[in-house]
Amino acid sequence: MSVSEITGFVLGESLPSGDLAPAGTRPDDLLSPREREVAAHVAAGMINKEIAAKLVLSPRTVEGHVEHILEKLGMSRRHEIAAAFAQVGRGTPG
Repeated sequence: MSVSEITGFVLGESLPSGDLAPAGTRPDDLLSPREREVAAHVAAGMINKEIAAKLVLSPRTVEGHVEHILEKLGMSRRHEIAAAFAQVGRGTPG
C-alpha cells in the first residue's frame, strides 16, 4: 500500500481493498481489546519490555501483539501506531 492509501485507511476513508469503511471506523475498532491496550502503551512511547511488565505478559507476547496490530492496520513501524492513536484521541493508556 502507498502512504496515501495507509493514511486514508487510518483516517477511515477507505479500506485497503478500496471499499469505503463503515461510518465511525477507527483504527482501534479493528483491534482486539488486548491489542488496543498494547497499542495505547505503544502510542504512549513504551517499549515492549515495559509494556510486558505493566500488563504482566512476556516480552515475546507483546511483540506478537505489536506485529498483529501493525498487520491489521496496514502499517510497518511502531511510530505509525502512535500517530494513528493520537488522531483518535486514545494515545494515553488508562
